[in-house]
Amino acid sequence: MGPVERYGEVLSEKLSQVLAKNSKSFSESAAEIYKSLSSGGVWHLFGTGHSSMVVQEAFHRAGGLIPVNPWLEEYLMPQAGPSRNGPLEKLSGLAQVIFDFYRPKEGEVLTLISNSGINPTVVEMAEIARLKNLKTMAITNLEHSKSCQSRHAKSKKLFEVCDYVLDTGGVKGDAVIQIPHLDVPVGPLSTILGSFIINSLAISVCESFSKNGGVAPVYLSSNVPEGQKRNRTLEIKYLDQIPRLR
Repeated sequence: MGPVERYGEVLSEKLSQVLAKNSKSFSESAAEIYKSLSSGGVWHLFGTGHSSMVVQEAFHRAGGLIPVNPWLEEYLMPQAGPSRNGPLEKLSGLAQVIFDFYRPKEGEVLTLISNSGINPTVVEMAEIARLKNLKTMAITNLEHSKSCQSRHAKSKKLFEVCDYVLDTGGVKGDAVIQIPHLDVPVGPLSTILGSFIINSLAISVCESFSKNGGVAPVYLSSNVPEGQKRNRTLEIKYLDQIPRLR
């Protein structure tokens, strides 16, 4: 078996295990999201670095939930360059500035995505959210997080400060494939596993709407006839709560 085939095999194994491994946390997390959305709230998501890609996965896409508020700060994303986004995700105090801008409401859900869960910005964000009576859930790699030292001022890690924890089941360092003569592994897992969890949560929330006699607010592809018009009609309800829809 070649390295590409092995990568596919590992991903398949991890994907088949992740929901069973997180059964209780997953069902409770989905229930909290449904409770908030069915009451007029929105689902908030935040992640730095490549974890921001999982946030983007949930926002404004065909088959995804409409009431999703992505906390996407360009200076914390990979395209900002490592000389900027790296130091900033380690900067204590930045989380408060970001939180104050998005102004989530009490009782809403904030999902925080971080493979390592050790940097101050994401840990502090979870702490702030809990103080403001939001429900917090972490999507993180417990194997990696537990094996590394926290950079938080009080040495806390994301999984230690959230109401719910969803473990991606990844490995320390994220990458899993060894190539001969290469001294580091290739083939990261976190983005694919995190996106699977996010989409699975959305599906579960949609199921809850249906079971309770409702219809989940879901995007139709804007690249099919009438898709864009239909979506905009549904988006209007959330313009005050989701800045990026305005």
